[in-house]
Amino acid sequence: MKKLGISVYPEHAPREAWEAYMELAGKYGFKRVFTCLLSAEESREDMINSFTEFCRIAHKNGLSVSADTNPEVFKKLGATPLDVSVFARMGLDIIRMDGHFGEFEDIEITKNPYGIMIEYNASCTMGLDLMIEGGANREQMCICSNFYPQRNTGMGLARFKELNGRYQKLGLNNAAFVSSQEKNTHGPWKGYDGLPTLEIHRDLPIDLQVRHLNALGLCNDFMIGNAFASEAELKAMSELNLNKIAVKLWTAEDISGIEKEIIACPYHSSRDDCNELVIRSSMPRVIYKDAAIVPRRSDRKVFKRGDVVIVNDNLKHYAGELMIVLTEIEAVDYYNYVGFIPEGEQLILDCIKPKYSFDLMAE
Repeated sequence: MKKLGISVYPEHAPREAWEAYMELAGKYGFKRVFTCLLSAEESREDMINSFTEFCRIAHKNGLSVSADTNPEVFKKLGATPLDVSVFARMGLDIIRMDGHFGEFEDIEITKNPYGIMIEYNASCTMGLDLMIEGGANREQMCICSNFYPQRNTGMGLARFKELNGRYQKLGLNNAAFVSSQEKNTHGPWKGYDGLPTLEIHRDLPIDLQVRHLNALGLCNDFMIGNAFASEAELKAMSELNLNKIAVKLWTAEDISGIEKEIIACPYHSSRDDCNELVIRSSMPRVIYKDAAIVPRRSDRKVFKRGDVVIVNDNLKHYAGELMIVLTEIEAVDYYNYVGFIPEGEQLILDCIKPKYSFDLMAE
């Protein structure tokens, strides 16, 4: 089951602020909260007490807790890969490993008796398959990509797909980060410019970031890296249907009512016999075969990438079919221009593979 998550860094905000934020996230159906123990500067006793309370509040709001750790955090808390009882007492659900102990320890920690998930870094090359072959408990393993506070340093799309495609074959739950576009947000460190996993997401609307990650088909969980996202952003994420790929488009002003219905049709899918020119959705021509798709004059000589067209009655056999242009094509008189998919949204077009279904969200 896919889940949404937030991040909270209690040392950088008043308790009433992050407690209200977790309550709000719970209200919108979020299921995870990420935090960072690497940046905590409290004493051991204060750290245990404050984090125990943090986990209690998170659980009260239906949020499981994952925390970034490394060998130094373990040492400070008196934990080892063979004894994570202190994390269990605090109520931690997921230990994210920002660093390693060694092959034996990295395997044995997955066998802890407390049911604590061990989360490995999906943004680097790891032999997780070899760990599983070596006896690691797959049922208590998951992965999560890094976030990147410094502009121009986030993961490239090709590398993200390469690494996460490799780990996906292991069947492990996989998480990645998106970034709130609110001003004056923060992360665990002083320097930041948003906290996405993918660099191309840094300045995009948060719902588009989630829809793109979802369309890539490599992640199960989508977490906001910086705090605090706005209620509007939480609401927008909560309203997404993560069971389907979804693309927003700007509709033309002169489209007909039947064309609006075709755009909103819930049965769009790319044909199996697709090409590099267009994404072709044929089901609407079956559903609306008796409808009139009146041809409209257009001054366009060509249709460009992102343009959305519907076949009109000048080609009656195919009338009602919807196409999304991928590569420039001639603007023939049997195509009605009905809208445009903006540049950011076009990232998702490359994710629509043969036979994939998708929704069009008209703006």
